[in-house]
Amino acid sequence: MVEVSVVAAVLFIFMAMVANFSVHKIEEGHVGVYYRGGALLTHTSQPGFHMMVPFITSYKTVQVTLQTDEVKNVPCGTSGGVMIYFDRIEVVNHLSPNSVYDIVKNYTADYDKTLIFNKVHHELNQFCSVHNLHEVYIDLFDQIDENLKVALQRDLNVISPGLSIQAVRVTKPKIPETIRKNYELMENEKTKLLIAREHQKVVEKDAETERKKAIIEAEKAAQVSKIEYEQKIMEKESLKRMSEIEDSMHVARQKSHSDAEYYQAERQAQANALLLTPQYLELKRTEAITTNAKVYFGPDLPQMFWQGASNAAEPSPLVALSGKKKGEEVK
Repeated sequence: MVEVSVVAAVLFIFMAMVANFSVHKIEEGHVGVYYRGGALLTHTSQPGFHMMVPFITSYKTVQVTLQTDEVKNVPCGTSGGVMIYFDRIEVVNHLSPNSVYDIVKNYTADYDKTLIFNKVHHELNQFCSVHNLHEVYIDLFDQIDENLKVALQRDLNVISPGLSIQAVRVTKPKIPETIRKNYELMENEKTKLLIAREHQKVVEKDAETERKKAIIEAEKAAQVSKIEYEQKIMEKESLKRMSEIEDSMHVARQKSHSDAEYYQAERQAQANALLLTPQYLELKRTEAITTNAKVYFGPDLPQMFWQGASNAAEPSPLVALSGKKKGEEVK
């Protein structure tokens, strides 16, 4: 009985160990690949718990979500013979789940070392070898990211279509200290030049503002003078027009007055022509003589002639009045 119990215990322990080594878990965002006797098996597993034959079959997980591989301290020789180092290059890539088996079969589970790390070294050295230090460090540095991404993806499309490059980020390379100081001095001078240029732009802008302000003030004064001049012209024209109207009114009044006098004189002449007949004139003359007749008494009497109506050449008889005292004048 003791031997049976020991065998049962050993068997239980063995089964527990087999179960422990046979059950495994695949995390979300990964795909499991299996090896048996060092050979890659064709089937893969999705996230979750899975069983395998312990001690004979092994597995590895391959990430199929976005991952960032960091390539550090990449040496690069420029066309001028200066050796520089890129401290860190980040490559964001994505592996399609359907391509896991082919990628792992051709490049192992550590495919990123061959397809990304080594390719980054190669492409970056190719880029540096055809450009000088100033181009790599200053002029073309902003193009390194995009050029490296395009070069990596171009090769991957041929040798491993399931792997895609999403982005590449390159840090500023390390250059020799003496050259770096020269660049810093050059940047300081460029900064001073930029500040001087900006200051010049500010001065020119201020001068332009003052010039525009002066032009605006001059235009304003010119417009005000023009308006005042036109106002004076309008006032003079109004006065001239008023004077012309007054002259026209005066001429019209004078003409009307003259026409009235002419009409009155004409009508008076017509009336006189009708009124001043010979008989009327004779009557008026007689009345005038009668009104203005004077009678004198005395030894020396003036002679008076009365021209009759029938014969104007014959003198009228002298009329003398008596009965008054000598020298008395009777009117």
